[in-house]
Amino acid sequence: MTAVPDARRTPTNVLFLMTDQHRVDTLGAYGSPHGTTPVLDDLARTGTRFDRWYTPTAICTPARASLLTGQAPFRHRVLANHERNVGYLEDLDDGTFTFVEALRSAGYNTGLVGKWHAGTEKNAAAFGFDGPDLPGWHNPVEHPDYLKYLADHGLPPYEISDRVRGTLPNGGPGNLLAARLHQPVEATFEHYLATRTIELLERYADDFRTGARPFFLELSFFGPHLPYIVPDEYFDLVDPADVELPRSIAETFAGKPPVQANYSAHWTFDTMPIETTRKLIAVYQGYVALIDREIGRVMEAMERLGLTDSTAVFFSSDHGEFTGSHRLHDKGPAMYEDIYRTAGLLRVPGGPAGQVRTEFVGLLDCTATILDLAGLDPDPAADSRSLLPLARGEAPDGRSGWAEDIVCEFHGHHFPYPQRMLRTDRHKLVVNPDSTNELYDLVTDPDELSNVYQHPEMADVRHRMMRRLYEVLRQRGDNFYHWMTTMYDVGEVDHDPTQSGLDETTYAGRTGASA
Repeated sequence: MTAVPDARRTPTNVLFLMTDQHRVDTLGAYGSPHGTTPVLDDLARTGTRFDRWYTPTAICTPARASLLTGQAPFRHRVLANHERNVGYLEDLDDGTFTFVEALRSAGYNTGLVGKWHAGTEKNAAAFGFDGPDLPGWHNPVEHPDYLKYLADHGLPPYEISDRVRGTLPNGGPGNLLAARLHQPVEATFEHYLATRTIELLERYADDFRTGARPFFLELSFFGPHLPYIVPDEYFDLVDPADVELPRSIAETFAGKPPVQANYSAHWTFDTMPIETTRKLIAVYQGYVALIDREIGRVMEAMERLGLTDSTAVFFSSDHGEFTGSHRLHDKGPAMYEDIYRTAGLLRVPGGPAGQVRTEFVGLLDCTATILDLAGLDPDPAADSRSLLPLARGEAPDGRSGWAEDIVCEFHGHHFPYPQRMLRTDRHKLVVNPDSTNELYDLVTDPDELSNVYQHPEMADVRHRMMRRLYEVLRQRGDNFYHWMTTMYDVGEVDHDPTQSGLDETTYAGRTGASA
């Protein structure tokens, strides 16, 4: 079906800025003391900063597929990265709704420059995106278009030194975590991506000015995902002596699911001195600064092209990163704030400046918002909700009708590992069917060091949150709730949990049934 814009609405251009594995606390707008994100901080100052912005799942491909479709991961079923897939779907089913196809049907130019990683066989072009095909999870420094860019500008090739890695439990070398890049900034993959984005923006601007087509353009960086590989200027930008170690570095994993300690060993944390951790955090912050600089080039181009007042600008990431928190790196089967809460910035034409929202929202809600900006029906984005009323200041904070909690999910990375999380104003519940459930009081324990799931004084909170999580999963149709039906106090069961209809004793609520 061809998407038809609402004739009462003027379609808005969209610039979508995205990073990968990006901690929220690296932005000045979210409290970083290092002053290394002036461009993103300015976006927060001139638009809306969402303080409770969550990824639907802290893993690249499922999160990006959720952005594309507006569906929660359990619904679109693309649940793992290709590189570590353990048997899940790797591409969206044919006929699955995507916002990009809806925009193109409505006459939009649609472009994506940078990381795709939302499927394996189906690339970005298969859904209607313009831009170079850049597959994989890390900077593809051997890609022909990047090599051509270097040759065209007389720039040196990729070369690294000062590699940082630990030692694996089996004695082998750990994953590369960081390295010094022997290229000038102009030769970095980040600079290349920004350059290609500006070129496409200039083309789209010409179409827009003639009244032909509005545009959606996404710049998707592969960083600051590890390994943090940056040139001298950014490798040494932040002094490790100025780095404040995360308080959760005191993690003991006592009372936690054993997989977390195993993951710490996999990421070799304890095989490296604490000075190395400080340097890794410093280089990570430098990587963020490099990306902020390149975003600045794109924002300057948009101003030069006269597009600022007609273009909505998003900034977010697919998920966060541990970078030493909880003695972990990367992301994985631990639903801590470090990897689930991310930055969310949105500036819309005519919206208030410097607004801060505290509703529970997230990456999944961008899909409906993009459709709404285009004057299209957001309903096909089944699990998404438009942020426009919030970004325009139309909904008073606290009276906006948004839920007072948010549900996130995880399905595995390296191995199947299903989890569901409910985050409320004060508490977080994590259900781990194979292991220890988790409950955290984020007021008294913001670093999530103490699992209070079994504490007697938390019984009421535990029961209330378990029932709420069960309710939301049932409403969504997420069959994870089946496990919860039999294992936890989820309140009165108003359905046949056996799904057989053969034994009335399992469902006393059915007409004529007896206990």
